[in-house]
Amino acid sequence: MQGLHLTADLYQCTGDLSIFVDENALAALCRQQTELSGLTIVGDKWVTFPEYQGEPGGVTGAVLLAESHLAIHTWPERGGVTLDVYVCNFSDDNSGKAQQLLDGIIAAFNPTQIQRNQLIRGDQDAPSEPELLWENLNPNSVYGFRFTRRLLSKQTAFQQLELLESADLGKTLRLDGCLMTAEKEEFFYHEGLIHPAAMAHPNPRHALILGGGDGGALEELLKHKSIESATLVDIDGDVIAVSKEHLLSINKGALDSPRANVVVGDGAQFVKETEQKFDLVFLDLTDPETPAGPLYTPAFFQDCKKVLAEGGAMVIHLGAPFYEPEQITRLSSELNSVFKHVNAYGLHIPLYGAYWAMAVVSDHLQPAQLGVEQVQQRLVEREIDDLQYYNSAVHGALFALPNYYQKLLPR
Repeated sequence: MQGLHLTADLYQCTGDLSIFVDENALAALCRQQTELSGLTIVGDKWVTFPEYQGEPGGVTGAVLLAESHLAIHTWPERGGVTLDVYVCNFSDDNSGKAQQLLDGIIAAFNPTQIQRNQLIRGDQDAPSEPELLWENLNPNSVYGFRFTRRLLSKQTAFQQLELLESADLGKTLRLDGCLMTAEKEEFFYHEGLIHPAAMAHPNPRHALILGGGDGGALEELLKHKSIESATLVDIDGDVIAVSKEHLLSINKGALDSPRANVVVGDGAQFVKETEQKFDLVFLDLTDPETPAGPLYTPAFFQDCKKVLAEGGAMVIHLGAPFYEPEQITRLSSELNSVFKHVNAYGLHIPLYGAYWAMAVVSDHLQPAQLGVEQVQQRLVEREIDDLQYYNSAVHGALFALPNYYQKLLPR
């Protein structure tokens, strides 16, 4: 049966609160937009979920159409919406009506970010087309990849988790519509996140990773044989479980290492309550515009500084300098207000579609001053040779910043 399937994930919506929490208001909106589009309502069903931890519950609903269906769910606690419209085009082309319906509902929710997908559905025996998924670099620029298979899609207690597969990327983890890590290119990000700081530290023994439930950063960190214990704290246990089962090529079993202490919990709370001291702290988080936003603040940076051992350092990713210059400047300035040294660096990360900014921040450690011979000596001493990106020459090159990036940093 020939048809058009449209989906949209809406983030940081600023529309009227009633359509997030009141099933009657949401039903009225969907009926109105369906009628305006020219599609035919056969029936509908709506359910409001109860409050959870003091937050209002969302609404799930479906409109049965003569042409097929509309389905929607709201997430008021995060200003998010998932939206699904399918129309059959067997006797008439309803594609324009479906697009109009989707656009009308999106406009009412007024999202800050949108992830839209479109799938042409044909005969069951026909070969399926790869799924093209777009991701935003900023409100004006997007990039995307084609995925041949969707292996898993589930709503965890915290986010929408998807596992996809493509020829170029292999198995790919996606959270709330944002690409996180992929089998064939994860080494760009994970080696870039871990080794510049770990190699600069003369004897890192205890480390903390906040986020990073896929285990890729943990796997790179445990390559340093001086590491006696590595604590990983991720709020979403489902991410850890899925990674243990499906992403072993990324974490190589590191999540079950005897040197690893894997904690399912709130990273901010862990940092406030722990009495441990760490030589290295890595913030392997989703981006600032996601629910991880409170962990990109001076107050949280201060909390992280308190758990650093003497001579320790924290590592954070900042975003894409070309596409998010204001964010780079803001975060760099805030880090500079907390730490004596902000060693900014960067590299191109294929999965993130851009040259990406990171920083090693510390009151003592300055990895940019580490020479080629010293890096090479430590690589040999620590018996680290299974690297695909990082090496002794690359170490210094990471800190050689383009002029436009330099101008975004505090002097």
